Amino acid sequence: MAEQQNQEPEIPYLTRTQVLVAMGVTAIILWIVAKLWLHWGNIILFKWFWDEKHLLLGIALGVSITLLSALAYRFSVPYRKSADYYLEIVLKPLAIPDLIWLGLLPGLSEELLFRGVMLPALGADHLAVIVSSLCFGVLHLSGPQQWPYVIWATIIGVILGYSALLSGNLLLAIVAHIVTNLFSSYLWKTQKL
Repeated sequence: MAEQQNQEPEIPYLTRTQVLVAMGVTAIILWIVAKLWLHWGNIILFKWFWDEKHLLLGIALGVSITLLSALAYRFSVPYRKSADYYLEIVLKPLAIPDLIWLGLLPGLSEELLFRGVMLPALGADHLAVIVSSLCFGVLHLSGPQQWPYVIWATIIGVILGYSALLSGNLLLAIVAHIVTNLFSSYLWKTQKL
């Protein structure tokens, strides 16, 4: 019984509407921070442009991240507990069609801030990837026992950061992030039904 009490989220369970509003508000806040940083920091947004090859690579990278996440979920008990804790709060109240918003809103707003603005602001180098990825990981902290999930999000941030740097196109990271969120959340949601 005590073990079940430890698994209860410290954040109260949210309704579907509350989760959707929180996602929207968070996306707007991240967008505002990115716009202000671009304006006041005199930074040029990391370039992004339409390229079919980068679109396909982004899809492939998103599927690969989802598969790696599934392996981590299956074989790492601390990660599974941490992911379940976070996803219970975020995904449980959502309907399957809502997952489109879960893919798009964070995928666009988080990539805009962490890879689109923060990466060039910090120098668009290895240190910039690490610092922006650590910030991205901490964004996913929802409680003191969430460190395995934060570490995983940080690793994903590194992958997304290097995908943008190596391709020279933020589109690849945006697509990979959206695909990862869509597929991972769909797999988790359908397994928990």
